[in-house]
Amino acid sequence: MEITILHRQGYGTRRIARELGLSRNTVRECLRHDDRLPRSYHRTTVRVAKLAAYQAYLEERVKQAQPHRLPATVLLEEIRQQGYTGGVTMLRAFLQGLYPALPVEPVVRFETEAGLQMQVDWTVLQSKPVRLSAFVATLGYSRASYVEFVSDERLETLLACHVAAFGWFGGVPKKVLYDNMKTVVLARDAYGEGEHQYQPGFLDFAKHYGFLPKLCRPYRAQTKGKVERFNHYLKHSFYFPLVTRLAQQGVAVDVGLLNAEVRRWLQDVADQRIHGTTQEPPAHRLVLERQHLQALPLLPYTGQVVPALPAAIPSGAPDNSGQALPPRTSWQQAVEPLQRPLDAYDALFCATGDGV
Repeated sequence: MEITILHRQGYGTRRIARELGLSRNTVRECLRHDDRLPRSYHRTTVRVAKLAAYQAYLEERVKQAQPHRLPATVLLEEIRQQGYTGGVTMLRAFLQGLYPALPVEPVVRFETEAGLQMQVDWTVLQSKPVRLSAFVATLGYSRASYVEFVSDERLETLLACHVAAFGWFGGVPKKVLYDNMKTVVLARDAYGEGEHQYQPGFLDFAKHYGFLPKLCRPYRAQTKGKVERFNHYLKHSFYFPLVTRLAQQGVAVDVGLLNAEVRRWLQDVADQRIHGTTQEPPAHRLVLERQHLQALPLLPYTGQVVPALPAAIPSGAPDNSGQALPPRTSWQQAVEPLQRPLDAYDALFCATGDGV
């Protein structure tokens, strides 16, 4: 029955075999002879009974998280901490009845060689009462990603996030792909087709680190589909589950807390998952991709050689969120990370009874 249901939901033979712990030949044989499924599937009743004790909790979690959809893998981990001993298949079947069916859109993917491309994007998570954005960078070959939560999208913040991402990955890709963010490009095709006028400070930064900035086509977010897809994964597998769970405990999140937790999540969850396209964990492919990344510069970027930087984004000018920028004394001071020590967040979670 489970094989038939998963097959009708669009699962392939390999994924069904992985989900149920069977060989692919067994799955194929069952699909060919639908009326002769193995008799061991009477265990489904037992699995439903295992899940019954947690259905009220799951219904409440789904209700509280609306309009956001929590992945089954996230909810599985939560109920396992409460004593659930079953698997994810019956959990998914139960959640099917709680969520409306989502339309499936065709996706065309373009693969890149190791070390060639990194895709960068801002994803806005909150605009009021204070702005909250996430800088997301995804390597094209390994699908390894870096995330940093920030309260603005200024040039100084963008460059600091790049520095942190290059350090996280252990090198610099040859090309970095962007959309039309104002801190990167001032005018598209300013000097001819495909010859853009880049922001002077950003262009000097790119020269220092040795990568070539590239722009995706206007109104074509699919051009950088790898990072766009990770944005969705970040929101629904990390951000929404975390903030809704902490809200139930009366704990407010801030940038420091999010950054402390997202680094653990990247290492322990995102980079260890089997990626749907590559069928490998990003952490494994990153080992190979690091060998093809360019070395980090010996000297850090200071920005002192760019006289046009203050003129391009003057102090007091509005940023993308419409807020005035505070006076700037130096580039280095502007990009100091505003984070608390990890011990502070360990103490916070221990105090709430939700150890990490």
